[in-house]
Formats: sequence, structure tokens, C-alpha cells
Amino acid sequence: MKKSIPCTLMRSGTSRGPFFLKDWLPEKEQQRDAVLLNIMGAPHALQISGLGGGSSLTNKVAIVSKSTQPDCDVDYLFAQVSIESNTVDTKPNCGNMLAGVGPFAIEQGLVVPEASQTCVRVYNINTRSKTDLLVCTPQGKVAYEGDVLIDGVLDPAAPIHLNFKQMLGSSTGRLFPTGLLKQKILGVDVTCIDAAQLMVLIDSKQMGLQGDETPSQLHANADVMAKIRGIRLAAAQAMGLGDVTHTVLPKPVLIGKTNDWKIINSRYFTPHVCHSTHAATGAVGIAIAALINGTIVFHESTKIKDKNHLFIAHPSGKIEVCVDYNSNRHGFEKITNASLIRTAKKIFEGQVFVG
Repeated sequence: MKKSIPCTLMRSGTSRGPFFLKDWLPEKEQQRDAVLLNIMGAPHALQISGLGGGSSLTNKVAIVSKSTQPDCDVDYLFAQVSIESNTVDTKPNCGNMLAGVGPFAIEQGLVVPEASQTCVRVYNINTRSKTDLLVCTPQGKVAYEGDVLIDGVLDPAAPIHLNFKQMLGSSTGRLFPTGLLKQKILGVDVTCIDAAQLMVLIDSKQMGLQGDETPSQLHANADVMAKIRGIRLAAAQAMGLGDVTHTVLPKPVLIGKTNDWKIINSRYFTPHVCHSTHAATGAVGIAIAALINGTIVFHESTKIKDKNHLFIAHPSGKIEVCVDYNSNRHGFEKITNASLIRTAKKIFEGQVFVG
């Protein structure tokens, strides 16, 4: 007889995947990962026997528990399930799936809702970072319906505000893991940055690109794809990560300039396929890079007082990111917060069968 466990399937940001309480899954990592692979129907191109949808964006899992941190409400472990192999990667974070952690935690009784809006303080186990989520809770219940549209999602929903409190150097211990703001790798200017997400930002122009190419155009260009892979592997070595052939970090990102300094063209890879939209954490990291003189993204005009609204353009639209920072008479000093808006939709909750 097949075993069943509780499960909530959610569209969270521009990603989709099951949400579990930690206690619902096996305690040992190897057994837990085997269960997740079985639930998602991986590895299989169509994932015909599971919840996955044949894309890295629909093979994400959120595992939530009461927080061990005194200043947080819940702990969140993100798991990326591979389609091609029997592996589950818990090194990266996912800001899109993070959005759904707030509603899920409230509905599972881990956080007591307020009358109109509830703050859920989340500790991300993967990157040891902290984020405050503001969830709409009219009459003390989670509201999924609303009028906010995020690019890459067809249906409007209630806003979920993500406020990233700790996001600098969370994976490597350094905002710029190589010690350089800009460097040449395989003849191309790049910026290696660890801010909300560990990335190697690549100058699109020096790759012979405009910066606004579609994913299909990029995938069809074998030379460009090979160069991106080579830069990612070399950047990882420069960051002290060793051979990352079989892991998803760092994420390579093509950066393109536009005529409007507030809009930055980005093509984010996951890491071997171009994202059809964009990672929320990746958008935060790019916006932070845009503030710092010397990176490939920097533009002096982005410094407007102490609050900056930038738009990260992706294949399906844009993500607006607000970065707050302290400044002194010499200019930029310290980033204090980065925020953006996502939405979530509960698709089903019930029992998923394993075996």
C-alpha cells in the first residue's frame, strides 16, 4: 500500500511546488530526498508520475518549521529537485518560493495572524539569511485573491511584500567573493556577487548580444551557451567553490544596459537554462550591484537620495526592486533593506502518495 503525507501545492511568485511541514517528511536527509524525488516524479522529462512539470521552475520544494532563531517565526529550507538526475540541491535559496512560506506558515498555525496584515519573519536555512514577509490577512485569514499582477503570471492576487534583511555574503561570507568588483573571465567583464543569490553577472554586449534576447534565441546559440557555461565554471573556481558542474550555484546572469537607467535587462540562468521570468533573489542582487561603483551594472544616476526603485527586465516583463541604504558625504555606505512584491496561489491541499 502506498504511503500518503500531507501536502500543499502552491504557485509562489513565478515558481510552483509543494510545501511541507518539516515533521511531515523523513528526518534523515537521504530518505527525505528520496521521498521528494518520488513525489515530483523525477528524474523524468515529463514527470508523468509526479507533481513536477518538466521545468526547474516547477520542481521546487519548500520545507517549513517553527524557527530555531529567537528573532524569527519560521525556518524555511528550499530544495531544488533535479529533472535529469536523482539529486536534490539545498544549497541555493529561492525568493519566489519564499513568498508562499508566509501564507503557508499562517495556515499551518506556526504564526498567529493579525487583523489586516501579518508579518512573518523567516529564516532561510540554505543561506542563513532573514526576510520579513507581509501577508494580507483580513479578519485574521490569509487572502489569496487581490488585484496585483506580477509579470509572468496571468491571474492577479493579493500582494506579498518581501523585505530582505540579511542578504549580503550569505553563501560565501563576502559580498564580492573574489575580492574584485569587476574582472575578466574568458575575455568578458563579469561581477561575481553574493547578495540574496550567488551569481556571476556577465556583460551581454561583450558576448555579442543585445541583452534582450528571448530564452529560445539564447538556447539556439550553441557558442553563447558554451561560453556562459565556461564563464560560470571559471567564476566558481575564482570564488573558491571548486568544481560546480553538478550544482546550481553560482547562477550565470547576462546583464544588458537600456536607454532608461532605471531598467536593467537581465537574462537569468538556472543555471543551464534561461529563466522564462526571473528569480526574485537574483533581482535583488542585481539591484544591489547597480548601486556599487565599479560593478558591471553600476550607473551613477541610480543613487537617488536613500531609496532606489529599479526595474529588472526579464523575458516576461519586469520586477521592481527597492533598495534602501545609508549614505554619508562620500556617497554609498551600507545597504539596510531590499524589497519587492510577489503573489501566491494555493492550488490544492491534501495528501500526496509516495511509492
